[in-house]
Amino acid sequence: MVAITGSTGNTGRVIAEQLLARGEKVRVIGRDSGRLKGFVEKGAEAFVADVTDAGALSRAFDGAQAVYAMIPPNMASADPRGYQERVSDALARALGQARVTHVVVLSSFGADKREKTGPIVGLHNLEEKLNALAGLNAVYLRAGYFMENLLPQVDVIRNFGIVGGPLRADLPVPMIATRDIGAVAARILEKRDFAGKQARELLGQRDLTYKEVASVIGKAIGKPDLGYVQLPPQQLKPALTQMGMSASVADLLLEMAEALNSGHVAPLERRSAENTTPTSIETFVAEEFAPHFQGKAARA
Repeated sequence: MVAITGSTGNTGRVIAEQLLARGEKVRVIGRDSGRLKGFVEKGAEAFVADVTDAGALSRAFDGAQAVYAMIPPNMASADPRGYQERVSDALARALGQARVTHVVVLSSFGADKREKTGPIVGLHNLEEKLNALAGLNAVYLRAGYFMENLLPQVDVIRNFGIVGGPLRADLPVPMIATRDIGAVAARILEKRDFAGKQARELLGQRDLTYKEVASVIGKAIGKPDLGYVQLPPQQLKPALTQMGMSASVADLLLEMAEALNSGHVAPLERRSAENTTPTSIETFVAEEFAPHFQGKAARA
């Protein structure tokens, strides 16, 4: 049986659906039983638990041959670093108490660094805590920049006529669709043939600059002249907080952006067949971004 944290999120949902389709026993873990109901209808077992509760997680992991572990985002947290540490402490304690032998962890490229990487520091610390667990076999999926992070640009485009953000316009970034992360994780969890602790980068279909992303988006939504503008942190922070982020979360995201701009955060692996995934930016924009943009326009 495979236990899945973050089962209603972008990656966990894909993992649960794919494993259920292959006949695997699946236990989906979440805080809201109502949101788990769809998986139960497909044959999953549901377990209600908070990811900061080590005792509840230990019971949720009991009997699992493998676990998918992640730190769910908490964009409104006034203490995001403290929240990350509470989750990673609970995950490590629960995995040890339940004597889980195999875990696949959602991490990020840049998790090799211990500081000045914004929210990625929390993933570095999670990896370190799991490294200390004897007898645990772990794969840390150090994924690239989520293509889903582009979706808030819908409102930016509609309100200001640009794509805007903190990254340099000419900075190549490995961008990945979360569906591809879920698919890779599902295959690893199904096989359970890994041993020891290992980090594996997932770099998306290709590296992209925001200038290239803006061009793809513009063509897809009928705005061929759409451009990208790098915005200063002092202008971005109020915009991020207006989107519902706490000031502390906004600060961490801006720190991560600076780490990317400076090269402090960068992939360690050369691009290869093993770390390249299939979904292109063109496919993501056509299937996810453009319908989201058009839906917002229709409701406006």
